[in-house]
Amino acid sequence: MYYNINFFDKIIIFICCLIVYLSQLVFSISVAVVLVSIIFGGFLSYFDDFRPRMVLTVGFSVLACFVQALIFFLPIIAYDMFFNRSGKSNTSIYQYSFQFINLLGLIPVLNFFQTVPSEIISIVTAMLAFSLLLRYRSENQFKLHAKNYELMDAAREMTIKLENQGRELMEKQDFELNLATLNERNRIAREIHDNVGHLLSSAILQSGALLSICHDKKIKENLKALKDTLDQAMNSIRKSVHQLYDESIDLDTKVREIIGQFTFCDVSYDYSISTNPGRKLKYTFITVVKEALANIIKHSNATHVEIIFREHPAIYQLIIRDNGTVDKFSTDEGMGLKNMTDRVYSLNGNINITAKNGFEIFISVPKEGAC
Repeated sequence: MYYNINFFDKIIIFICCLIVYLSQLVFSISVAVVLVSIIFGGFLSYFDDFRPRMVLTVGFSVLACFVQALIFFLPIIAYDMFFNRSGKSNTSIYQYSFQFINLLGLIPVLNFFQTVPSEIISIVTAMLAFSLLLRYRSENQFKLHAKNYELMDAAREMTIKLENQGRELMEKQDFELNLATLNERNRIAREIHDNVGHLLSSAILQSGALLSICHDKKIKENLKALKDTLDQAMNSIRKSVHQLYDESIDLDTKVREIIGQFTFCDVSYDYSISTNPGRKLKYTFITVVKEALANIIKHSNATHVEIIFREHPAIYQLIIRDNGTVDKFSTDEGMGLKNMTDRVYSLNGNINITAKNGFEIFISVPKEGAC
């Protein structure tokens, strides 16, 4: 945008200068003068560095002292003389001095005033003022565009931040809702166990006592049927309570509790599971984390541990790695690693344990087997 404005401005100035040059009667018309002006004006637009621009400005001024017809095209050079490029960092003392060196362009103008009619001097002076006015206008327009782009970028950045904050707020609300749901399930499980479970246990004991002292065969059969019904109800409630309790266990919260009790070294934790995994997977991952941290305390010189939970469309992943050194290990020796392996295999998962560049446990379990 900026370069397009400058290009069209210089074309307009060049056309004006050419018209004035072709209409004057003081100097002979020369194609070389026009070509030299085009070359110097083009290179001034091409270079951004102040050094070649200064050389071009001084060079044109020196040539204009010997070829005074170049004065007619001085407005093209003046367009670039007293303004540095917008958006550049011009803090060097040399770049500031460039503005004063540009005053050399006035030397051929002073000599020019003594040899040509005042009408032409007035026209050239007006063209110089017009050139500087166009450059001033283009600089202001560029600054307005730059300011507009800055505001657009700031608005876009603010929109992205607001979207991220909204997403984080939604995720936090979902987490709190899920946690509240799990806590409510845990409370219901406790209520059933403490109240209904105890009442059923008492009824089973009472029916058993009546069954043992009853001698009437028919009544005894009815008592036995009642006791069997109570036993079935107790088993059903016990199963329901266990399911509620297992579902109420939050894997993320439980792992954070385990990490909070681990003081051997620093731990970085990344949990990226959005669904509620099955009971067996929760217990497996919790057991693996406990066992891995216990092994680090017993056998490792690690100073940092990394625990990562990942959820993919078809699998869950658990990665535990540390920066400690291990001389040798075997999954067949020791109950800890063997217990990990057996638990993972029971879920149709895969476990890979390596001791290169630290100790790492990499587990992947298919979602269909994580019940």
